[in-house]
Amino acid sequence: MSTDALVVLKEDHAEVKRLFRAFEKTDDAAKRGELAEQIIFKLKLHTEVENTILYPQILKTLPDLKDEILESYEEHHAVDLIIAEIEKLKPTAENFEARVTVLIENVEHHIGEEEDEWFPKVRKALGRDELLQEWGEQMISKMQEMQSGLTVDLTEEVNTPR
Repeated sequence: MSTDALVVLKEDHAEVKRLFRAFEKTDDAAKRGELAEQIIFKLKLHTEVENTILYPQILKTLPDLKDEILESYEEHHAVDLIIAEIEKLKPTAENFEARVTVLIENVEHHIGEEEDEWFPKVRKALGRDELLQEWGEQMISKMQEMQSGLTVDLTEEVNTPR
């Protein structure tokens, strides 16, 4: 497994796209609900590491990419708002599929801009620099930490007497 930050993110993008395709292929509301939960979980992890690790580091290291990074922050904000709306819906809600479809479209647009526009600029400027390895290691560690924390939180919630 590569620890290059751009490779880590591209692998994450591929994983979330697989979830998108699975969501689009099923007509079963329960399965769609499960897939939407997986998509949201994955997107929350992904945006957290981009917002707290990669984007600040890119801004410091490659200030010429400021506009691209600021736009990416705004795209994350829009996705967060859509996710908050989806989380209020049941998978059987009339607009559930439409809302998740809008999420998918927004995320795919964002992925396209990252991978096609500014990832190549980062790669050209930094090549396979140790910085990208360091950032990737930090991102992997943070995602693992967040996954552990979410698992603990869910376990505590289930085991808490009501």
